[in-house]
Amino acid sequence: MSVAAKLALDTFAEEHDLVGLTQPCLQAIAQGQKGYSVEKAKRFLAFQARIHNELLKHRIITDNRYTAWFRQGKQTQEQIQAFIIQFSVFSNLFLVAQLYKMINADSLEGMRASKEILANEIGVVFKPDSSRTTVNGDEAETRLVSTEGTVEGGVFRFRAAHFEWLLQMASRLGLEFNDVGQQRHGTESTLFFCDELRRLYGGDDYMTSQAASYAVENWAAAGFWDELVEGFRKYNERTRSTLPLAFFSWHSRLEAQHAQHTQEELEELYFGRDVDEHAFIRRGNEMLDGVAAFWDGLENQRKKIQ
Repeated sequence: MSVAAKLALDTFAEEHDLVGLTQPCLQAIAQGQKGYSVEKAKRFLAFQARIHNELLKHRIITDNRYTAWFRQGKQTQEQIQAFIIQFSVFSNLFLVAQLYKMINADSLEGMRASKEILANEIGVVFKPDSSRTTVNGDEAETRLVSTEGTVEGGVFRFRAAHFEWLLQMASRLGLEFNDVGQQRHGTESTLFFCDELRRLYGGDDYMTSQAASYAVENWAAAGFWDELVEGFRKYNERTRSTLPLAFFSWHSRLEAQHAQHTQEELEELYFGRDVDEHAFIRRGNEMLDGVAAFWDGLENQRKKIQ
């Protein structure tokens, strides 16, 4: 879009009190595309204000006690081992929720979008417009793995699977394959979170799934990945360890790109369908309550480990 076109849309937004909408949405309204109107846009902005106040201020987004502690880098090896075990269980069981989300998609486009995530999780490297796509599993190589693109035409590599990145770290901590990732290793709070992901994020009601997905995306983009990376780096410096951070640093870079996409997806949902605003916020909070249970469980667990 040209600079002149952007300026014209900015002027349009100010004249109609629509500041806060993305450029594609403003363009659709200005062009009178089906489902888009100034009146509905104002209702959307009111809905977005409700989301900000009633959903995105959930305590697990604004005040995650575990990651606030973790970022200090004062963990013992035993505390990090416990964290990696629980995070690996969540990471593996997320595949189940993502598979159900793909199966329960209500369009081919939605199914493909979910399939992209699932395929990348299990080791299909995103094929970017121009960059290398090799991966050897350590941090230096995974920097060359794109955080955007498509799995269409991408290369499958066992060591590009996200679980194998976690396994790299686990092995440096003295953990073996059968010590991590499996459901039997999950605590009650971890398994509750995974069950909620399956029920809500991967549920067969489309709007419930979208509300849960929106909540998960905003939790993921709220900065907890950065806090984990900072904590691991400080731990490595303090203990002179060499824990590979590829899994966490890659996700940190990925989520930094998602905020704008999440906003655009919410706009597309609202202008393309009839959204029960109360139900959307309620379901989103249910999902974040599940997320909170996971981190609360880790917080309680780490206090028992010295």
